[in-house]
Amino acid sequence: MTPSEAFVETMVANGVSEMFGIMGSAFMDAMDIFAPAGIRLIPVVHEQGAGHMADGYARVSGRHGVVIGQNGPGISNCVTAIAAAYWAHSPVVIVTPEAGTMGIGLGGFQEARQLPMFQEFTKYQGHVTHPARMAEFTGRCFDRAMAEMGPTQLNIPRDYFYGQIKAEIPRPQRLDRGAGGEARLNEAAELLAQAKFPVIISGGGVVMADAVEACKALAERLGAPVVNSYLHNDSFPANHPLWCGPLGYQGSKAAMKLLAQADVVVALGSRLGPFGTLPQHGLDYWPKNAKIIQIDADHKMLGLVKKISVGICGDAKAAAIALSQRLAERTLVCDATRAARADQIATEKAAWEKELDEWTHERDPYSLDMIEEQKHEKTFNGGQYLHPRQVLRELEKAMPEDVMVSTDIGNINSVANSYLRFNKPRSFFAAMSWGNCGYAFPTIIGAKVAAPHRPAISYAGDGAWGMSLMETLTCVRHNIPVTAVVFHNRQWGAEKKNQVDFYNRRFVAGELESPSFANIARAMGAEGIVVDRLEDVGPALKKAIDLQMNHGKTTIIEIMCTRELGDPFRRDALSKPVRMLDKYKDYV
Repeated sequence: MTPSEAFVETMVANGVSEMFGIMGSAFMDAMDIFAPAGIRLIPVVHEQGAGHMADGYARVSGRHGVVIGQNGPGISNCVTAIAAAYWAHSPVVIVTPEAGTMGIGLGGFQEARQLPMFQEFTKYQGHVTHPARMAEFTGRCFDRAMAEMGPTQLNIPRDYFYGQIKAEIPRPQRLDRGAGGEARLNEAAELLAQAKFPVIISGGGVVMADAVEACKALAERLGAPVVNSYLHNDSFPANHPLWCGPLGYQGSKAAMKLLAQADVVVALGSRLGPFGTLPQHGLDYWPKNAKIIQIDADHKMLGLVKKISVGICGDAKAAAIALSQRLAERTLVCDATRAARADQIATEKAAWEKELDEWTHERDPYSLDMIEEQKHEKTFNGGQYLHPRQVLRELEKAMPEDVMVSTDIGNINSVANSYLRFNKPRSFFAAMSWGNCGYAFPTIIGAKVAAPHRPAISYAGDGAWGMSLMETLTCVRHNIPVTAVVFHNRQWGAEKKNQVDFYNRRFVAGELESPSFANIARAMGAEGIVVDRLEDVGPALKKAIDLQMNHGKTTIIEIMCTRELGDPFRRDALSKPVRMLDKYKDYV
C-alpha cells in the first residue's frame, strides 16, 4: 500500500469517522481517500476552532477527536486549542504534516519546527521517521491518547505520504484500568468506616471513567454529600438528593459549607487543582484537619496539590466499586447520623437556592453605579439592559433535557457556574485550567457532531464571542445546528473587574462597542435573536432549541446585559499598585 493508505487505514481501525481542519496540499494525497474510507473532513473557518471542535467531540463521545491542517501556519494556529484539550484530558490527536524532508532547514515556504510547539501540551509526540513506519506511528498516537487521556501529536513530513510500502495496520490497544492496590483500598475503606462526616468530591475522572453510577452507590452507602470539582458540574446528577453543587470560583455555598465539616474527604477522579479549592464567597471552606483519600488514574497527581492520607492510583469507577464492596456489610460510624446529615444537606441546599433567587443583581459599589447609569439607556431594540444573574436563572429554568453546555472565559460565564446543573455526564465543557477565550462555541460544535441528537448550547461574552463568531459559517455551511448565547455587556468583564478593585476604575482597553451580533448572525445565514426583556429569555432559548433540533438551524441569542460585574477570579492575583516616579504618583 501507499503511506497515505496506511495512515488512513490506521485511522479507520481506530474508529475515526470525523476530522476537523482546513484542507491543505501537505496532506492532500491522504485527504483524497478520506471519503471512500468513511471519514468526513469538516472544514472550519480557523484551525483553532478545529482543535476546539476535536476537543468537544472527544469529551462527548469518549473517543478520539482528530484535527489536521496545513504545515506551518495551519498547525501553529492549533496550539491554543491543543493546550485547552490537554487541561481537559481530552484524547485529541493532532495530525501535523510538516515541510518535506529535502527542504527542512532551508527556510522554505511554511516551514517550522512543529514538535517543539506542542511539547508542553501533548502526552506523546510521534514523528514519522520513514514512510514504512506510517501505520506504526499513527497507531501509537491513537493508543497513547487514550492511555494517557490527553492530546498526542502525529508529525508527518509531507513527502512521506507518497511511495510504496509494506505495512500491517496495528490493532488498537486499550488499557483495562484497575481499582488500585489492595492495601491502599483497604486503608481507605477503614478510614471511611470510622468517618463521622464523609464528603465525596466527584471530579472529571468520574465522567471519563463512566463512573457516575459507581459514585452514586458509594455516596448512598455513606449518606455522604457529593460536591462537583471545579468545572465538572456534570460529574454527579443534580437531581440526586446527595448532590450539593460545584466547588471553586462562583460555585455552590452549600457545597462549600458541607465540605468544610468533613472529617474524611474522598477525592474521586480529581487532581484537586488549586483553582477549584481556593476560598470563595468569603468562605475558606477547605477542611484543614480532614483526612483525604485521593483516587486518580495518574499517580503523579496523588498528593500534588493537597496533603493526602491515602493515595489510590486507579480507575474512578473500579475504585468506587471496590470501596463500596468493602463497606457493604460493615457497620459504619456515620450510619448513626445518616438522617441528620440528610436533613443538613437539604437545609444547606435550600438556603443556597433561596439566596440565588434573591441575588438578582451584584451589590458592589461599581455594579450599583452601572445599574443606575444604565436604567435609562436603551438597547438596539429600545429595551432594557438585563441583570446577568437574572438572565442566568431564566436560562437555567429553560434548559432542555439531555442538554450539552459549553462556557467560555469571562465574568458572566464564571457566574454561570452557580446556575449550570446537569443530570447526565458528558454534558458540560469549559476551558478548564487553560482558560482561553474563544473556546465555547467551536467546542459545542464538535460536541454536536459527536452527539447530533442532543441539544447543544454555548455561553460566551461579547469579548470571547468576537474570537469565535466566524465559526457560525461552519455551522451554516455544514449543517451543524447549535445555539449560542452571547452576553452583550460591551466590556472585557473579567479583567475590568481588576481595574475596578485595584486601579481606581482607570479602564484601559476594557470597553467593547459592537454592532448587533444577532444581525451579524443573520448575515451569515443563521438565525439571530436580540433579548432585552427578562420575560423573553426563556422563550428565546426554547425557540432556538426548537430551531436547532427540529429545523436544523443555528441561532445566536444576543442578550443585552448591564455592565455590573461579579467577584474576580481570585483576589490574591494582583497587588496594590505602588508608584515611585512623580509623573505616575496619582496612578495608585
